[in-house]
Amino acid sequence: MRCDLLRGRDGALGARASRPHFRCANPVRARRPRSRDVLTLFAVAFAAWPMCAEPASNVFKVRGKWFTAALALPDGDVLRHAGGDAALVDHNVDLRLMWQRDRGRLRVIVDHSTTAIGGDSVQLGGGGSGFVFEQMPGADNNRLFDLSWQVAESGGGRLLHRFDRLAVAYRTPRWGVTVGRQAVSWGAGLVFQPMDLLSPFAPTSVDQDYKTGDDLLLIERLFESGADLQVLAVGRRAGGRTDWAASSIAAKFHGIAGEQEFELLGARHRGEQVYGLGWRVPLGGALARTDLVWTKTRAGGSVVSGVLNADYSLAAFGTLFHLFAEYHHNGFGVRSLPGVGEPLPRRLRERLACGEVFLRMRDYLAIGVSFRWHFLVQQSVSMITNLGDGSRLLQAAVTYDASDAARLQAGFAKPFGDIGDEFGRAAATEGATAGGGSQAFLRAVRYF
Repeated sequence: MRCDLLRGRDGALGARASRPHFRCANPVRARRPRSRDVLTLFAVAFAAWPMCAEPASNVFKVRGKWFTAALALPDGDVLRHAGGDAALVDHNVDLRLMWQRDRGRLRVIVDHSTTAIGGDSVQLGGGGSGFVFEQMPGADNNRLFDLSWQVAESGGGRLLHRFDRLAVAYRTPRWGVTVGRQAVSWGAGLVFQPMDLLSPFAPTSVDQDYKTGDDLLLIERLFESGADLQVLAVGRRAGGRTDWAASSIAAKFHGIAGEQEFELLGARHRGEQVYGLGWRVPLGGALARTDLVWTKTRAGGSVVSGVLNADYSLAAFGTLFHLFAEYHHNGFGVRSLPGVGEPLPRRLRERLACGEVFLRMRDYLAIGVSFRWHFLVQQSVSMITNLGDGSRLLQAAVTYDASDAARLQAGFAKPFGDIGDEFGRAAATEGATAGGGSQAFLRAVRYF
């Protein structure tokens, strides 16, 4: 769920599938990335450099981030029984080096992240049962290029390296081509992103500065009317080899009709057909949006997901309030959660493992508001309600902008629900439950 509603986000080839390709939950192994992958992308980035005679310009930036999250374990929690602690505390320190070189119409983009993670959940193997506050890219085992590696591991921590951006882009006034590792965001969801096929943010994510990059070819065409067309291909691997049946090819057209805008999506994504329709309509001072996504699954069935939202800004009490409401239908979700030992449907498990779906049931309502106590201090409050079982998740954050280059943010997430509800506790073993604990976080970001 967005805790900073006024901040924007960082701006998906298919063939017949003969077996499941949703192998997305592989851990980062203690190894080096394949050297040929790094060298190949660097070679692509610099091969066309002599084509331009214009002087080159360089931009180098550094972002440092500290993120601490604490999860309170309720009485009777299975993890509390195992370790005796009343809370789990985890830390994440990230250093992102960003280099951009422009020469005429060519641009080379290289972002490298060094991430140190540690704490109680790491010692438990990632079994903290908390909410997703930040997007962790994990391994590149299934991406086309292997640009991530783990260089150190101890009982309570890991040190990871990753090239999150490694791409070359060519731009003209009407055309654009990007090759390499880059991030692309589609759809107009405020909390949920059913049209975003590539590494969408979780609805509870608070760190949305940089979306995880994927290995892609992106071709863009801008028309004089203001419309644009994007054609996107993303390669993936399975079993260590390139697997086109697990890859994606998609096209999205964005058009303008008077004061309204629309989007048309067609894709072959992980061996399935995906079609989408989006519409943006101004309603007085508000803006309403809807995204509908139809998926023809490998099993032969059809699934429809979508969002309908509106947001509105108003001035009151000497400050600006930004309000939003969003309804989300998750066609892959279940009407009721299974009991202990009963598995979720396979198509839902696959998407949960790949980070394409984050909640397990069908219908949700999200509402929120953000405003400023002071021109340097912003408050946000939002709530997700599961319309099926009535459970809710309240999330709030306060952000202090110390300068244009520094930000401090603190917040919490509080679930409300009974045992067996999505935002409540889950029955784990006899007399023990899992999940349902409150969570708090502290995030500090500094750009250099």
